[in-house]
Amino acid sequence: ELYASIGDGKMFHNGRHFAAWCGLTQRQNSSGGKTMLSGITKKGNPHLRSSLIHGARAALQYVDGKDDKLSRWAYELKCRKHSNVACVALANKLARIAWSVIANEEDYRLEYAA
Repeated sequence: ELYASIGDGKMFHNGRHFAAWCGLTQRQNSSGGKTMLSGITKKGNPHLRSSLIHGARAALQYVDGKDDKLSRWAYELKCRKHSNVACVALANKLARIAWSVIANEEDYRLEYAA
């Protein structure tokens, strides 16, 4: 579903643009130099966003005791934040990693998770 939605990923400048297109970034309402951030925007493909969030929710269940950078980051986030916030943050990170792998036509490397 991911590759079918974005193709080669070249229509996005970077992973953040892709994550925003998926609706995994915070809504921004700014006025007078004051930035107000609220919940996720829910723009883009709802099925893709839902799949990324469900995948992140499943991954969060198994991060305890793992030693790689992504798992440690997710575990620390899970301990600090509400489970839904941690889940969307991990989905955002996974979307950015997936975009990078597709757009750069490379295999997944552990450095992406840093």
